[in-house]
Amino acid sequence: MLDRLAARLATVALRLPPPRTRRVTLTRGVPVRVRDGVCLRTDHYAPDLPGAPTVLIRTPYGRGGPMRLLGRIAAERGFHVVIQSCRGTFGSGGTFAPLLHEREDGLDTLDWLRRQPWWSGAFGMFGASYQGFVQWALAADAGEGLRAMVAVATASGTRDSTYAGESFALDTVLTWAELLQAQTVPWLARQWELKRGQPRLVAALAHLPLVEADRVATGVTVPFFQEWLRHHTPDADYWRPRVFGDRIAEVRAPLAMVSGWHDIFLPAQLRDFAALRAAGAHPRLTVGPWTHGSPGLFVAALRDGLDHLEEHLAGRRPPGPVRAGRRESAPVRVHVGGAGGGWRDLPDWPPPAVPTPWHLHPAGGLSTAAPVPSAPERFHYDPADPTPSLGGPLLVAQRAGPVDNRPIEARPDVLTFTGAPLDAPVEVIGPVRAEIHLRSELSHLDVFVRLCDVDRRGRSWNVCDGLVRVTPDRFAADAAGVVRVPVELWPTAHRFAPGHRLRVQVSGGAHPRYARNPGTGEPLGTAVTLRAGWREVLHDPQSPSAVVLPIVPQPIQLPHSRK
Repeated sequence: MLDRLAARLATVALRLPPPRTRRVTLTRGVPVRVRDGVCLRTDHYAPDLPGAPTVLIRTPYGRGGPMRLLGRIAAERGFHVVIQSCRGTFGSGGTFAPLLHEREDGLDTLDWLRRQPWWSGAFGMFGASYQGFVQWALAADAGEGLRAMVAVATASGTRDSTYAGESFALDTVLTWAELLQAQTVPWLARQWELKRGQPRLVAALAHLPLVEADRVATGVTVPFFQEWLRHHTPDADYWRPRVFGDRIAEVRAPLAMVSGWHDIFLPAQLRDFAALRAAGAHPRLTVGPWTHGSPGLFVAALRDGLDHLEEHLAGRRPPGPVRAGRRESAPVRVHVGGAGGGWRDLPDWPPPAVPTPWHLHPAGGLSTAAPVPSAPERFHYDPADPTPSLGGPLLVAQRAGPVDNRPIEARPDVLTFTGAPLDAPVEVIGPVRAEIHLRSELSHLDVFVRLCDVDRRGRSWNVCDGLVRVTPDRFAADAAGVVRVPVELWPTAHRFAPGHRLRVQVSGGAHPRYARNPGTGEPLGTAVTLRAGWREVLHDPQSPSAVVLPIVPQPIQLPHSRK
């Protein structure tokens, strides 16, 4: 009764299409035995509609709470909904080893589905984050029965996001390890830890060596955290069975992708989109003003996802000429941030734009003018007092997204380069990159670059950023000791309004979002010696440091409101 009431309230609040049936039977904890004998606990929501197709959701986060609401809502719209706990989680047997068993467990679950009397021969998949990873693990081998996928804030491979710029996404990985461990403790104990501000996690993020951080955060050693510290090099065999992008061109199911500009997996998800387009597929893409766990992302995923399943899995056209506020012919829908932005429908991603270098200039200047002869800017980075991270793409929504960066910019270890107030709006839509020329006392260092929008009140709001780890074997210095460092920033869609200013930050890190660089070249997990040193950022004609922005000459479509 409570599930039915919650589904009705959600239907009204989220303006979802009316249900096709209210008669749904829930069978909990069905044991699905896979090839090595492990039983995976599975809930089945069955509508009283003959021939209904199936939606499969595999998750390590439990089958209750939001999953029960989602199961009920989708079943009322005419789908058998099968929600399964990944091995080693919430009653399923075996040990949870992220990504390792998801292909085989997914295929064995699909074999089980095919043997059920209610199986119609067609199924789709739905899910966010890890629930999306398991979709990619299965998709290339699922056969013609797979008719639709809804992949939310996720990607076919997690390796590049874990080691963004060949650094280590410490906050994301350790926070996720703590979250998974917290699922095993009593609810009241968890609420008390959250109320106290998670002091153990805070201490762990600052702890060295990193091989001890999982025990500081959770009280136990987390095997996958240890493995990810050890197997961090690009050629590590460990990741080969855990990355699924090499077969993305084989996936034929229509795909709906949903993400946010401040999502931790956005660059990887947009690479998946590009790979699918190159293979001749026609995925749909929505990117909004969201972080990884923001409520707005969940609402958009539910709306777009149900419409996508209705059309491609059930063969029913969603009602209305505009689905979820999106023009019917537009495969891409993005939210342009900043004053006067709003939602835009695009024919593809990225849209046509002019790559425009904004050069760093002396005295903290920034403009499209060519660089001039000038002395470099200097800053001192000390890993014992690492430059903190502030906002941006993080796992926890409450700490993520755009924030006022003035506290960071006031630090002596952060260089800022600021343009003049704009006379006209500047729209930046697409991939963003930087090229920083620098000299350093140390051969092991990080380069963090962030683009900000400075409003008329002087508040500096982060738009996008990126970090690269520099080692002698990755980037060679020239005869003058200058290293050219290319930095891929997060893609973005942002409108800088008249009177606002563009600002670029350059610093030596963003801790604890990225693990601090000790400056010694010691192994990631065991490094404890910290070396500080000076860096010089050059911006002369021979070393033209710049951020290259994809500028749209004019609005490619007038904004319109979401349905």
